[in-house]
Amino acid sequence: MALSILNNIASLAAQNQLGITNSNLKSALFQLSSGSRINSGADDAAGLAVADGLQANITALTQSTRNANDGVGGLQVADGSLAQVTTLLNRAVTLATESSTGTISNTQRTALDTEFTAIKAEIDSIGSNTNYNGTAVFTSSPLNVFLSDAGSSSTISATTGALTSLGIGLGANASNTLSAIANATTTDTVTVGSGAGQTYTLVTALTASTTANQVLIGANTAATLANLAAAVNGGAGSGVAYGSLTVTNVDVTALAGASTVAFTAKVAGTGGNALVSTTTDASFGFSAGATFAGGAGSAGLTSANAAQAALTTINTAIQTIAALRGTLGASVNRLQAASNVINNQVQNLTGAQDSVRAADIPSTVAALAKFSILEQTGISALAQANQQQQLVLKLLQ
Repeated sequence: MALSILNNIASLAAQNQLGITNSNLKSALFQLSSGSRINSGADDAAGLAVADGLQANITALTQSTRNANDGVGGLQVADGSLAQVTTLLNRAVTLATESSTGTISNTQRTALDTEFTAIKAEIDSIGSNTNYNGTAVFTSSPLNVFLSDAGSSSTISATTGALTSLGIGLGANASNTLSAIANATTTDTVTVGSGAGQTYTLVTALTASTTANQVLIGANTAATLANLAAAVNGGAGSGVAYGSLTVTNVDVTALAGASTVAFTAKVAGTGGNALVSTTTDASFGFSAGATFAGGAGSAGLTSANAAQAALTTINTAIQTIAALRGTLGASVNRLQAASNVINNQVQNLTGAQDSVRAADIPSTVAALAKFSILEQTGISALAQANQQQQLVLKLLQ
């Protein structure tokens, strides 16, 4: 082989090989320091695309798990509030049962009804003031929980609905007030009740003490209205203030004042708004006109009959709340199941991404040792190649 000083081919070869070794050594060091096999697109373009796609799936699914857990939290707040509503309704059952018995007075029933009214107010308060993360819990708008893996998505919806005492059947009775500007005129009538109503005839003298629905006109307006209320309620004065065959009005109760009689529907709900209220006496008039008004929800506890009707409605309200809690519980279970499935997906996708992106540490350590040695030998070889051409000087001596 000819000796030449024009080019040092051996040195060039050693430099090229040393550059390759240094590149491989840097790659091994990057992999060990980052733990990742792919640190740039140049390392593995196809693998990078796969790994980044898997990472997008994992990120979306991880947030979906949080969404599901947040949804569970919101529904559990609703369930806890409904549990308190059930407690209140059970107290209302106690009050209605107590008011239904004949051993307490109407004054005592009024006290029971006051507490019952407070219970209804608290149920309304729970419905309007219960919030989760600044959002009302009890609303007709559904709670939509969005779940996604960045490629496909699904939504789990749950609706609590508005929570009010009226909505579950507890509320005010329909009513109408009869007002008098003068005493009644004989043979005029007052009709109150369902259908054609129950008609009471006002007379100056009972034609017979047993005549049904005759009401004695008193010495003044207050006395006449008191007799009318007694006839409606089946109270004291049978055979004297009103005909003894008059039966208690099945639809309404009456409370007489100096110049008024307040009639209240016994039956719960808006059906009480259809009760008839008319009179032929020009001195009398009903505040709400020919029918009752304001009926909504259950009756109160101001009379034994009203309390018994309310008891049935309260029991229905308890069943309604229990059914709603069951529905919300099913949604909670569904969200928890979805969260468990998503967590399993995250685990598997993380494993798949790891197999694509993660560095194989044992083989990378072996490569590091290999290229470290090659770098040292490459430097030594380059030094030898640079010294090789100096032998030409021997020929010139």
